Amino acid sequence: MFAKSRALTAVLLMAVLAGCAGNPSAQPQSGDTRFVAGDGAVQVFTAGERKAAPAIEGETLEGRRARLADHKGQVVVLNFWASWCGPCRSEAPVLKDVAEKTKARGVTFLGVDFKDDRAQALAFQRTQKPGYPSLFDQPGKVALAFHGMVNPAAIPSTLVIDRQGRVAARALGEVKYSDLMDAVTKVSDER
Repeated sequence: MFAKSRALTAVLLMAVLAGCAGNPSAQPQSGDTRFVAGDGAVQVFTAGERKAAPAIEGETLEGRRARLADHKGQVVVLNFWASWCGPCRSEAPVLKDVAEKTKARGVTFLGVDFKDDRAQALAFQRTQKPGYPSLFDQPGKVALAFHGMVNPAAIPSTLVIDRQGRVAARALGEVKYSDLMDAVTKVSDER
């Protein structure tokens, strides 16, 4: 009996630890703990289909204030992520590379750290060195402001906001380099 109990405890412990490695539903969340897995495909919207991005602002992980309005007239790539999210870790080098390669085109990247622990998020940033700031959105208010454009349960998600402040493209799930680069280039070439 003791051996069975010990084996069951070991199996449960391994399941919990595996969940912490990247299964968002295993992470402590307030409210809805179901997350939507996307395929990372980038959907680009025609000018007539685009909706205005909400006016968001907040504190970055480093404690500075940041607003989407600070980037008026620029193309902004907004990436929703969390340190506990496996696909977020996997796509981080893609985002960093596209950010570096499109900066001269007037493209700005801004992360949104969603429902995360600040210390773990800061450790993630120190490791990944994305080169752009992230809003600390532990309560999920920024994600909720994009209701109808991004499912707050879809992590990671990436939005490309055009120079007029409208959502021009969206990817739900881990974005691929060529897809993101193509969408950002297309939107930044618009005048």
